[in-house]
Amino acid sequence: MRALLASAAAAGLALAALGCGLGAGRAPSAVQLLVTRDFGARALRLDRAPHVAGQETVMSLLLRNHRVGTRYGGGFVQSIDGLAGGQEGGHSVDWFYYVNGVEARKGAAATNVNAGDHIWWDRHDWSATNDVPAVVGSFPEPFLNGIEGKRLPVRVECADVEGFPCHAVVQRLRALGVPAAIAGLGSAGEIASIRVLVAPWRQIAGGVGGDPAIESIARGPRASGVYAVFSQDGSSLTLQDQDGAAVRTLGAGAGLIAATRSGEDAPVWVVTGTDAAGLQEAASDFSAKQLDDRFAVAVAGGQAIPLPEARR
Repeated sequence: MRALLASAAAAGLALAALGCGLGAGRAPSAVQLLVTRDFGARALRLDRAPHVAGQETVMSLLLRNHRVGTRYGGGFVQSIDGLAGGQEGGHSVDWFYYVNGVEARKGAAATNVNAGDHIWWDRHDWSATNDVPAVVGSFPEPFLNGIEGKRLPVRVECADVEGFPCHAVVQRLRALGVPAAIAGLGSAGEIASIRVLVAPWRQIAGGVGGDPAIESIARGPRASGVYAVFSQDGSSLTLQDQDGAAVRTLGAGAGLIAATRSGEDAPVWVVTGTDAAGLQEAASDFSAKQLDDRFAVAVAGGQAIPLPEARR
């Protein structure tokens, strides 16, 4: 599992970290450590001030604050506080981790913890995909503290820069201390910027043609990690369960808030919908209250629906 593995060479470091951390560096401040299961459906433990000692890695921080079982010489997290990966109900489940809402590209023992990092371990079914590049449930991350200790520019691209949805998203970010810039949908900008696309899906799909992140969302969870797919004309949104199977299809007035990432590029978020009404609902729900601990969120009729949706 890509986000979960620490290299065998780093395993000794990870286990030694239980006693003394990396030691030499300054202990990172304002770190959060969240442990959940089933795509965030059940929060198991949230440490808003976990114990740290010197410079930590994601692995050493986990070892210091939880009971952890490992495999493969200590390089693979098998269990946290007694909850193990493996098989459950005929499905493969394992532990995956995210830092500031982004799936790490390195193993946990090779990923340093930086000040302000929100570290999230989740045990879930990987039947549909073992690669969820980005999630929305660590909001206001990665906008506030960025990726790998580097704060990135934030650009909100809107189909209507004067409309309510655009202003709602920008104002929410700026209220959190994020200096978000506003641009038209599909405008050129810094590759390293975290982009938030605010528009009905039909306009996003047509306005940023060739964008690999947008194209991946259109192809479903195996490509993007987002368990929802719009129809070709953008007028309906099919919600999927953890197997990637359709659960139900929403029509007019449905919205989606999701994130993904292409390669090493900065994450791309979408605040979108099947139409103007759905977009407005999505923009209204662009907040920690609605996004906390969720991989992605669909909205309809005033209800926020965590994705993937539960099996029926």
